[in-house]
Amino acid sequence: MTYKEVLDQARTCMGPYCKSCPTCNGLACKNTVPGPGAKGIGTGFIRNYQKWQELCVNMDTICENKPVDTSFTLFGQKVDIPVFAAPVGAVTKHYGDKYDDLQYNDILVPACAEAGIAAFTGDGTDPAVMEGTAKALIKTHGCGVPTIKPWNMETVKEKLDLVKTADPFAIAMDIDAAGLPFLQNMTPPAGSKTVDELKQIVAWAEKPFILKGIMTVAGAKKALEAGASAIVVSNHGGRVLDQCPATAEVLPAIVDAVGDKMTILVDGGIRTGMDVFKALALGADAVLIARPFVNMVYGGGADGVKIYVEKLKAELADTMAMCGAHCLADINRSMIYGY
Repeated sequence: MTYKEVLDQARTCMGPYCKSCPTCNGLACKNTVPGPGAKGIGTGFIRNYQKWQELCVNMDTICENKPVDTSFTLFGQKVDIPVFAAPVGAVTKHYGDKYDDLQYNDILVPACAEAGIAAFTGDGTDPAVMEGTAKALIKTHGCGVPTIKPWNMETVKEKLDLVKTADPFAIAMDIDAAGLPFLQNMTPPAGSKTVDELKQIVAWAEKPFILKGIMTVAGAKKALEAGASAIVVSNHGGRVLDQCPATAEVLPAIVDAVGDKMTILVDGGIRTGMDVFKALALGADAVLIARPFVNMVYGGGADGVKIYVEKLKAELADTMAMCGAHCLADINRSMIYGY
């Protein structure tokens, strides 16, 4: 199968909201929650995508001609490219009834590991979701990052204890999920966390802890104070608060503030290997990608995941070669026009 054929197949089994568009930019699914779109008037998702497209790279091929190395290591886990599948939950509600969360993770986690990357896994109100995640991670010898929503502290502790049995290389919390409209007034309850509460969660995790959902320098500094090993610059794909800036817009300032003290990943609107290059040039260590992986699983299963990862790797390697970067450490802001 080709990437296009996987998308074509996904259109036959997606729910009524996602259209498996050739370009996943938030326009066709604008303001669809449930669904893959964004909250409010739907500009968050669109802006995330658009801001990466507005950045241009500086081509420079007067350099040594040698192979490009796209590999990256996060907390001891080596991956072929600095890309991770982002956590996605409630796939039946948002994308269609071909899969539930357990089935989705059971395909995604091993498929990503086999393709040379790793998946962040989603969470849900059903305890079986995290139980299934733990089982999927055991199969891949911990090659994945279970991502826990900001439930009440008792529930967080229970889920941490569960996923630690799978010995993942890191554990995450998508703190921005506190604003998801479909988690309001649910059981268990979810909501914001204080720095002190996060310190307790980090201590419970006993693993490198990644805090996803940071959009300001102040937020990044609070995550650092709480003891997070890494942050993900993310506004949950534009789904949690309308009229936020794009992740590409806030990333440089966050990198300048805490980039020498912790690992920084970025999420939101990244679709191609060139987008990955732009994110790294702005200072991110790696990226997360969500919606396209859902399409790959729905349209092609494990084969779809492999096809997309190979596409990203080829695009990233080509951009690096054409901009004079032979390894990830060579990528810097001078390779973005205007910086």
